[in-house]
Amino acid sequence: MVSGLASLNFLQLLFLLVSAYGSGVNAREMTELAAHSASHMDQMNHSLKIFFTMNELKAGKFFPTSLPMNDPSTSPPLLPREEADLIPFSSQELPQILDYFSFSHDSTQAKAIEDAVKRCETNPIKGETKLCATSLESMFDFVRSIFGLEMDFQVLSTTHLTKSIATYQNYTILKVPKEIYSPKMVACHTVPYPYAIFYCHSQETETKIFSVPLGAEDGDRVEAVAACHMDTSHWSPDHISFRMLGIKPGSSHVCHLFATDNLVFVPKSTH
Repeated sequence: MVSGLASLNFLQLLFLLVSAYGSGVNAREMTELAAHSASHMDQMNHSLKIFFTMNELKAGKFFPTSLPMNDPSTSPPLLPREEADLIPFSSQELPQILDYFSFSHDSTQAKAIEDAVKRCETNPIKGETKLCATSLESMFDFVRSIFGLEMDFQVLSTTHLTKSIATYQNYTILKVPKEIYSPKMVACHTVPYPYAIFYCHSQETETKIFSVPLGAEDGDRVEAVAACHMDTSHWSPDHISFRMLGIKPGSSHVCHLFATDNLVFVPKSTH
């Protein structure tokens, strides 16, 4: 479902995220959740079969993709800022991070944590503003820094309208996707980590947001959120979307679906 949370305030956002990710953390949970990092990353790689052009965003379009349901019981916990700020989070502090979580420095978990931290430290591309939000408060602050303190906004998410255990299957666009008012947008993607971290970013270039109703071969129904990036000229030539679509940076727009554990913030429409 696309969540129409107009005039969203901090408490509403807290309720939304705690419902999805829970709150609080302990050492046992951290160990168990980090142990799933590698499989989560494999799942992310699998779900990269989601790129397409805007010409394909039409009723009746058939394509295979991965849109597994988000399971709150296995999602990393969401930490409050005062707790998250006490945990080291930088590549220079990697040994301290691994010691904090009691992970061996040559373990799979250590590699997953290192990859996550380094991803968060990469420089933004031209026209991009980014932040890895380690807490609800830092995410909220980032969104407000992009939209301004006075602008109302809503949160969008890809949601299964029916229960499904499939992780990869064929979907069909059921009707013409609806474009959503989005003169600005902030996308927050989950990063595999022992606690909830969101890679949030916003770009100056135009991005169009759509609500896409999907039907799957097993009867599953999904209200998906899609983004179409209209200018890819500043993207890395190695971006996987270019290889999948057989295009070059700047030669075409690139669209993709958001996973069910991603959040998309857009201004509230005044129309």
